[in-house]
Amino acid sequence: MELSPEERQRIYQEEKARIEKEEASAASTSKPSTQLPQNVAGFLCYLGGWITGIIFLVIEPKNRFVRFHAIQSIATFAPLMIITGLLNFVPIIGDAFSAILGMLGFALWIILMIKAYQGEMFKLPLSGDIATSALDGLDKNNQASGNTPDSPSTTAESVGIVTEPTEEKVKKSKDESTGRVGRIVGYSFGIIWNIALLVFLTFFHRYIAWYSVNPGGGFTRYPLLTSDYLLWLPAYIVVSVLTMASYVTLIIYDRYWLREITDMVLNILGIIVIAALLIIFPFDFGVIPGAPDHVIEIAVKATLILITVFMGIAAFVRLIRLIVYVVKRSTNRS
Repeated sequence: MELSPEERQRIYQEEKARIEKEEASAASTSKPSTQLPQNVAGFLCYLGGWITGIIFLVIEPKNRFVRFHAIQSIATFAPLMIITGLLNFVPIIGDAFSAILGMLGFALWIILMIKAYQGEMFKLPLSGDIATSALDGLDKNNQASGNTPDSPSTTAESVGIVTEPTEEKVKKSKDESTGRVGRIVGYSFGIIWNIALLVFLTFFHRYIAWYSVNPGGGFTRYPLLTSDYLLWLPAYIVVSVLTMASYVTLIIYDRYWLREITDMVLNILGIIVIAALLIIFPFDFGVIPGAPDHVIEIAVKATLILITVFMGIAAFVRLIRLIVYVVKRSTNRS
C-alpha cells in the first residue's frame, strides 16, 4: 500500500522523536570516550578545578553525566577564582572576603568530587542550571549537525522514508561555506588589528604616558614606559609578523588541523611574549601623581599572569582536540 506524503512525514517525525529520546538516554549511560568508568571521569572533572573541567568537556563528546560535571566545574570554579583574585586587590576587607570564598570553594570542591564519584548528577543552584542549559544546547547542536551514533535519517531510510539527502548535503555545504566566510573575515580583521598595533607600539609608544594639564595651558607628558621597553619590542615584532603570516596562510589554505596547530603555536608564542614583558616589566607608574604605584604594578602583573594562564589552557585544549582528531581519523581509516 502506497503511503501519502503526509503519512510519510508523520512516520518520519515519530521515528525521529523516538530515536532522539533513545539517544538522550544512551548518552547519559554510555561509557565515556576516555574508557574510564563514568563516576571516575566525573570525579576527575573537579579534581583540577575548571581546568580539568575544560579538558573533559573537550575529550568527552557523548556521555551526558561526564559533560554535565565538566561544565558545572567550569561554571563553579572559574568565577570563584576570578572573584577571589580581584578581592585580593581590595584594601582591608578584600583579604577577609577572599579567605571566605576560598573556604567555600574548598568545601564545594570536596562535596562535588564525592557526589560525582558516587554517580550522582548533583546540581548546584546557579552553576548547575548553567551546566544543564549549556548541555541541552550542545546536544541540540550535535543532533542538528548529525553528530549522533545513529542518525534519524538512517533509520528512516530503513523503513522506506525518503529524507531528501541532497537537500541535507546542500544545507551542510552552505553551512561550511558560511563558516569559511566568517573565518576569512576574522583573519582579515586580525591582520588589520595586528598591523595597527604593530605600528603604534613600534613608532608611537612614547604616547603611552600620563598627561597632566598645566595651569597656564597645554599639558605635560610623563612616559609610562622605560628604556627597557626597547628590549622587549623585537620579540613582539617577530610574533606579530608570524601571527599575520599565519592568518594569511589560513585564508589561502583553510584546514581544521592547520587551524588547531596554528592557534596552539600562536598561543605559545603569546605566552612567551607576555612572559618576557613580565620579566623586563618596562613600566614606571611612579610618574602618576598621588597614585599607589605598587598597587598598580601588582594589578598589571596579575592581569598579565592571568592572560598567560588562559592562553596556556587554550593551547593545551587545542592540543587535546588535535590528538582526538588524529585518533578519530586513524580509526575511521582502519
